[in-house]
Amino acid sequence: MARVRVLEIRNFRGIKALTWYPAPGINCLIGPGDSGKSSILDAIDFCLGARRSIQFTDADFHLLDVETPIAIEVTLGDLDDDLKNLDAYGMYLRGFDADTGTIEDEPEKDAETVLTVKLTVASDLEPTWALVSARAEVQGLTRNLSWGDRVRLAPTRIGAMADYHLGWRRGSVLNRVSEERADASAALAKAARDARAAFGDQAQGQLGETLGIVAATAKELGIAIGEHIKAMLDAHSVSFSGGTISLHDEDGVPLRGLGIGSTRLLIAGLQRRAAAQASIILIDELEHGLEPHRIIRLLGSLGAKETPSPLQVFMTTHSPVALRELSGNQLFVARGAIDKHDVRAVGTADGTQSTIRSHPDAFLAPNVIVCEGASEVGLIRGLDQYRTASGHEAITAQGTALVDSGGGDSDRPFARAAAFHALGYRAAVVRDDDKKPTAAVEAAFTANGGTVIAWRDGRALEDELFLSLTDDGVGKLLDRAVELHGEELVNEHIKSASQNAKDLNGVQTEALIDGITAESRAILGKAARAKKAGWFKSVTWMEDVARDIVGPDLANADAAFRALIDGVFGWAGDAGQ
Repeated sequence: MARVRVLEIRNFRGIKALTWYPAPGINCLIGPGDSGKSSILDAIDFCLGARRSIQFTDADFHLLDVETPIAIEVTLGDLDDDLKNLDAYGMYLRGFDADTGTIEDEPEKDAETVLTVKLTVASDLEPTWALVSARAEVQGLTRNLSWGDRVRLAPTRIGAMADYHLGWRRGSVLNRVSEERADASAALAKAARDARAAFGDQAQGQLGETLGIVAATAKELGIAIGEHIKAMLDAHSVSFSGGTISLHDEDGVPLRGLGIGSTRLLIAGLQRRAAAQASIILIDELEHGLEPHRIIRLLGSLGAKETPSPLQVFMTTHSPVALRELSGNQLFVARGAIDKHDVRAVGTADGTQSTIRSHPDAFLAPNVIVCEGASEVGLIRGLDQYRTASGHEAITAQGTALVDSGGGDSDRPFARAAAFHALGYRAAVVRDDDKKPTAAVEAAFTANGGTVIAWRDGRALEDELFLSLTDDGVGKLLDRAVELHGEELVNEHIKSASQNAKDLNGVQTEALIDGITAESRAILGKAARAKKAGWFKSVTWMEDVARDIVGPDLANADAAFRALIDGVFGWAGDAGQ
C-alpha cells in the first residue's frame, strides 16, 4: 500500500520550512523539545486524514503569520492500480527519482509513479485539499482524491483517544481488518422500543415533581400537552450506526476500559493485520503507558525487525529502550531553526549503532560530552552531584549527556563526537593527554565547532588529581584507594611506579612531616592508573571520589586544573546560549 516518499511543510506551527524524505518503514523522530516532532505527525495526519474539515487557529501559523498560508504536501509512492488509474488521476500522476529526491510533473520511464496531496490553509482558516499537478493547473483543472481513496489512505493514529479504534466506527482499524460489517439497526431499534416502554413506567415515580411542574406551566401558557405527561425514551434520538458496536471481553466488559498501553498494543497489532488496506501509522510518544518489555513488543508488532517493513510508521519517543531496539537507519533527529527545519537520519556508520546500544540516552539530549574513558564520566558525574548539592544547576537539567568512548584508541572519542556533531548535537570531548590523538583529527573536530578539554602536560586524569589537589585532598585519595583495594595492593603499585624508591608507608609519613612532594605526587598518579586494578578505574569509584574528595577540595586546588573543570561545566551551561 502507499508510502510517503516526500513531506514538505511550510509555515505550520514552529516549522517555517521542512523537506523530508522518510524511510519506507520505521521513522522514529527524536530530538529536543520544540523541535517540531509532533507537528510533523500532525502535518501528515491533517494532509492525508479522511476529514472534511479541520479546526485551525492563528496559532497554527508560523510566528502567527496568517498572511503566509500553511502548505503541507505529501507525495505518495508505491501506489496501487486504483491510484494509478489514468481516467481518475491521469493528469495528476508524477514521477519521483529516489536517488536525487526530485519530482517531475510528467511520469518518467525510470521514475516511480507518485501522487502529491496538498493541504492549504489561508487567513480565513478554511482548509482545502487538492492534488498537485502543473499540467492540470495550466488547464484550469483541480481535484482531490476521491473520498473512498482518502479513507483507504488515511493514516491510523494511535494517541490518547486510541480506544476509538476498538469500535466499528468510521475510519477505525476494525473496519480495515476485514470486509465484514454488522447491521445493528433492527436489533437496536427493537431494544430501544422495549426499553422505552419499561422506562416510562419507572420514570413516573422518579420524575413526578418535574413532570408536574412541566404540566402546570404548559397549562398556564395554553400549551395543549394533556394533564398526564410522561418521561419516555425517544427511540428516534438514538443513533443506530455501526459505531454503536464495540469490542467487549468474555465477561462483557468493554475493551475501551483497557489501560492505555494495552490499548495501544492491541491497535498496533490490528493495524498490522489491516496493512493491506492502510499501511501508514502515526504514534506520538511511543512509550506512553508501556513498560520496557511492552515497548519492545510494540516495536516488534510494528515490524521494526522485518525487511521489508509491513508498515510505514511515523512516531516520536523519549524512551532509551526504543532507541536501543531500533537501528540507526530507523532513527531521525529533528532539528529546528527560525527559517528552516531539518530531519537527519542517524545512520549506522562510525560506531553509531554501538553508541545507540550503549548510550541511547545521549541521543535524547541536545548536548553530548564524549569522555575518553569511564574515569572521566565518573569525575563529571561526581562533581555534578557535588555542585548540585551546593545550589548549581545539574548538567542533566541543562540537557547534557555523557558518553564513555571506552578508552583505547585516542582518536575514538573524536569519531563518536563527530558523529553526534554531524547530527546537530553540541559535542565536546574530554580526554587524557598521556596518549595524544592524531593532530589532524582533533583539528578537524574543533574546526567544525567541537570543543576539546584535555588534561595538561601529557597527564592522564589520575596524574591531574594527584598533582593538582591539596595535600589534604591527596591524602584522602590515598586513603580511599586503600579502602577500595587494601594496603598491600596500593603499596605494590607505589613501589612499582617508583621502581622501589618509595612505598605506601613512606608517602604517608612524608605527608605528615613536610607535605607530599611533587615527586611523590607524580608517583601516586602513575600508580593510581596501573593497567590492572587501577585505583579509581570505574564510573562508580571515580564518581564517589569526585563527589566526596575532589569537589570539596577544588576551591583550594591548582588554579589551572580548576579552570579545566570550570570549562567542562561552563560548556554545559552554555547549552541554551
